[in-house]
Amino acid sequence: MSSSVTHGNAEPTAIFDSLPYYDNELEQYPILKEKVEKELAREGKPPQTLHPRVPPAPTLFADHPLLQAELERVSNHQPLPPLDTARYQLPGPATPDNEEEWLDALKNARAQLEHQKLRQTNLALLQQYGSNAWRIHNYLNEASAKNMEKALEELKNLTIEVNRERKNFQTRLGSQLTSLETRWTELISSILQIEMANVALEVEIDRLNKREVELAASL
Repeated sequence: MSSSVTHGNAEPTAIFDSLPYYDNELEQYPILKEKVEKELAREGKPPQTLHPRVPPAPTLFADHPLLQAELERVSNHQPLPPLDTARYQLPGPATPDNEEEWLDALKNARAQLEHQKLRQTNLALLQQYGSNAWRIHNYLNEASAKNMEKALEELKNLTIEVNRERKNFQTRLGSQLTSLETRWTELISSILQIEMANVALEVEIDRLNKREVELAASL
């Protein structure tokens, strides 16, 4: 975790207040970990509302009502509507003497016949060109998969390198902090020793002054 401080027009100076690869106080002092967990539990859950700067979610398929309805169906976990098989049937006229019903049945039979011809044409085309089309499709998919795997591997290597640099950087800063902390402790100890020596000297000076007064009075 870091913050920045700007002095006038100078470049902001980064201040690192957390070195996770170096700081190990939580492992050394378990009571600190308990205090942190209590503090986190007291903070409560994060707010459910998004930040005002977060843009609203886009409306998908706004210009395609059918796709929007299908997306809503999938979001609501609703099953697909059953297929209408009536269009594939060849029912005869309910009234044999009705000419219009015969004409409708004839139209339906012709439509079914054209549908079967179209299916035969599609099957013939699939038999002739389908295998090559699938080979090309599989080849493109394999090439895309290899490219994605390569990009993923590069990203993993980059992540490892970034973490390695962060660890080395924080370890180096941690060593400097340890050295500075040791030096600070030594300086504080020296200051305390000097202060104690000053106090002892002041006591000795007071004693000598009193002795001088006593000797002067006895003369």
